[in-house]
This record gives sequence, structure tokens and C-alpha cells, in this order.
Amino acid sequence: MELYHRESGEGQAIIIMHGLMGSSDNWLTVTKPIAEKYKVYLTDQRNHGRSPRSEIFTYQAMADDLYEFIEKHNIENPIIVGHSMGGKIAMKFASQHQDLVSKLVIVDIAPRYYAPHHQHILAGLHNVDLATLQTRNQADELLSIHITEPDVRMFLLKNLYRDENGNFAWRVNLEVITNEIENIGESLPENTSITVPTLFIHGEYSDYILPSDIQNIRQLFSDVELVSIPRCGHWVQAEKPQEFLEALFGFIS
Repeated sequence: MELYHRESGEGQAIIIMHGLMGSSDNWLTVTKPIAEKYKVYLTDQRNHGRSPRSEIFTYQAMADDLYEFIEKHNIENPIIVGHSMGGKIAMKFASQHQDLVSKLVIVDIAPRYYAPHHQHILAGLHNVDLATLQTRNQADELLSIHITEPDVRMFLLKNLYRDENGNFAWRVNLEVITNEIENIGESLPENTSITVPTLFIHGEYSDYILPSDIQNIRQLFSDVELVSIPRCGHWVQAEKPQEFLEALFGFIS
């Protein structure tokens, strides 16, 4: 699958992959300083943003998309950065193509299995009737019935747009994501062994990487560093961009 992407800068390539319900748009601000030193590729994953839609929504398929992207653009030894779902894609890809990766940066996700926990988000999105929707404020009100956090609703509403006919539509393939949400919790196989230098960045207040995950991470990644960013949650790069960039540059420079 040919992924939609944005690129900027010059130098060694960095490929950045967003999380579930996100898109390359989410990374535009934080990647401006990165593009001053590196060639940055921001991808939309399948069923997200402006990339094609598919009934197949697995980490293997998304890792294959990444392989195709690297081959198509003749990218050599990229640094691969992935947040949440994007981090799982990066881990899956590196486990199968270690020779193609220079370094890995995994943002606030562990290699373990996660039980489905996005039901309230999916319920909120399904509660928005696009056929009768009149305004974005109305969409926010409908989302708020299931999603109380304003910042989460703002993040999700970035997916709302008007199509060529002027009708509201989602940039995420809501039906397929809903049907295949179990796949997003998939773990790396226990026999995985990744030697690529890897940095795990996690938010102090996030429960996506727990103290109990550290031993598992060190078992699967032989060359690994872990950095905790204080006073932030799951969206580390958005909540603490300066601290995120310091951790990133400290590792990849």
C-alpha cells in the first residue's frame, strides 16, 4: 500500500509514525526543529489520514506498508520513530528487518499485549451522525457524551473534514478500526530479539509503560535506553515537546 506522507529537511532520514486515530498532521509542529537537522518523513498509516483504506488492519500489514515505503523512496538506514500504535509498527518492522534500521525511538508503548481499551472513543465517534451533522461544535457535544476529556475530543476532531461534496466525513476508517480493534493490542512475540539501538520515551503520568514492563523491554531489546518525561501523559510529544526533543536528539545525535 502506498502511504500518504509529508517530507521536509535534509540529511539522515527519520520516519515518524503516528498512533491510533492520529495522522501526520499531529506531528507537524514538533518536527520543525527535527527537519533543521534531518530529512523527516511523516506517514499516515493505512485507514488513517489521507492514506488508502483497507479491510486488513494488522501490525504485519502496517509493517509491510513501511517496508514498501522505504523501498519506494530509496531510504537508507532510517531512524524510525513511532508513537503508541506507530511504536508497535516500528517494533514489528525492526524485528523482521533489523538490517534496514539505524535506530528506533518508541514513544509511550511497550511490546506487551494491551486489552481493548478504546471503547469509549469508538462509542463517541459512532455517536456522531455525519449525515445530519451541521457544525464541528455539534460534533464536540456528541463526542462529550462518551469522552469527557476536552483535549482527547480536540485530537479526535482533527479527523473531521468536509468532502468534495461539502459533507462531513472522518479521515479514519471507523468501521474497520472498530471491527479490528483487538489487533491494536497485539504483543511482540516472546522470542523476539532486537539488537537495533532503541530508545523508549514514556510519560510520567501514562500507564502505557509500567515498571513491570521494563524487564520485558530489556529482554527483547539488547541495546536499549529508557527516558521518562516528567509531568505528562500518553501524548508526550504534544504535552512536553521541548523535553521530548531533548530526549530524541540526545539519543540520535
